[in-house]
Amino acid sequence: MNTKIKLSDELKDALRAKDELRKRTIRMALAAIKNTEIDKGSELDEPAILAILQKEVKNRQETIEGAQQAKRDDLIAEAEAEIAILEQYLPRSLTAEELEKLARDSIAESGATSPREMGNVMRLLMPKIQGRADGKDASQVVQRLLGK
Repeated sequence: MNTKIKLSDELKDALRAKDELRKRTIRMALAAIKNTEIDKGSELDEPAILAILQKEVKNRQETIEGAQQAKRDDLIAEAEAEIAILEQYLPRSLTAEELEKLARDSIAESGATSPREMGNVMRLLMPKIQGRADGKDASQVVQRLLGK
């Protein structure tokens, strides 16, 4: 089932259940998807939707960091609850070992031998990890493997 349709159905369920947190979180995710579709001028495919949800999770993680500095436990708890809701719609995250294996496969596929060829590797790797791992983590793994 398409994630966007699933989110819409879950929003209806949250409205019926009067679950304010779930309703607000799903509405924000759907709004982000809709805004991106308007900017792009077309419907988004599943990987693009998952990327938006991943970005929403990342935004909330940044909120948690800011709230920790401000000692705002209420904001931390709210952001953590929103992350838990959003993660239900994301595929299972890759383990460090799985990410490294995909990075090694992409390096072999591209024929890269030095850090200067990292862009070629990342072009092959990013579609494979879309929504399941952070690009920053992938970049660090590829740099480490090419630096040998």
